[in-house]
Amino acid sequence: PCSPTQATQPGGNLWGSQGRPVFLLTGFPGLEKHHFWISLPICCLYVVAIAGNGVILFVIRTEQTLHSPMYYFLSMLALSDLGLSFATLPSMLSVLWFNHLEIRLEACLVQLAFIYACSIMESGILLAMAFDRLVAIRNPLKYTSILTNGTVVRIGVAGAVRSVCLVLPAPILMSLQEFGRVNVLSYSICLHPDLLNLVRSDRRKSNVYGLFVMLSSTGVDSILLVLSYLLILKTVLGVASKEEGLRALSTCISHLCAVCSFYVPMLGLSMIHRFGRQAPRIAFILIANAFVLAPPLMNPIVYSVRTKQIRLRILKKFQRGREE
Repeated sequence: PCSPTQATQPGGNLWGSQGRPVFLLTGFPGLEKHHFWISLPICCLYVVAIAGNGVILFVIRTEQTLHSPMYYFLSMLALSDLGLSFATLPSMLSVLWFNHLEIRLEACLVQLAFIYACSIMESGILLAMAFDRLVAIRNPLKYTSILTNGTVVRIGVAGAVRSVCLVLPAPILMSLQEFGRVNVLSYSICLHPDLLNLVRSDRRKSNVYGLFVMLSSTGVDSILLVLSYLLILKTVLGVASKEEGLRALSTCISHLCAVCSFYVPMLGLSMIHRFGRQAPRIAFILIANAFVLAPPLMNPIVYSVRTKQIRLRILKKFQRGREE
């Protein structure tokens, strides 16, 4: 396969089948000879992310004591993280291991849809987990009556429906756009702003819809997250005992770490695409990789370390496995 540099040279016959434009993924420009070695730490991160989320799901599924709203939301978070990992891993490895850069537009749009659907789903789950902490701290006596199993299921289904309904029009609009003969993507994954920069026709509809999706999903969710934590702080500050207040806040640390690992790379990617056009190309690549790798990697680690119930259950499972 041709490299992106070769693809942009004049005279190259890079038309796809049936005269379709060619899309080329990009690994780490200038480091193509070292792609195999670069892939080793990236693969290790993927293995940890997939195994960690898988263990979280297994432990919550098999331990009856963890069948409560907080852990149901955590299992939904693990599922969305697994979806994000499996959506990005194939193209990442095809570039770094096999130097296979070409990707069809249809495959690119499918990957794009899965990435953003999982991201929007994760944003909604993080908001639901903030609501869970708010109810547990503000109205602990009404916790079980407010967050019933039926309510948790409805929240999960609503989050999934919202993510699909918001994301589905984006690839459809993008498929109607016109592209050049050879289109070199900036990353080894397909992201909406990157594809948008390659459009040769009027891209206002896709641009406006992408902004609408971001504002109506992660934008609204982030505002509600801040409001939830303001109410949590107000409740904690109203508690007479400092020890009780700190104990209540300590139950939110894992969730705050999950929020940071999701929103910081996402905001960084959005900001650098809008205001950092002069930034080094490697900065774009690193932030894009953090956007798809940080949440699936950090969430199981944080919750396994910080949540005593999960940590003890995991250790118990491993000890039982050794004894057998």
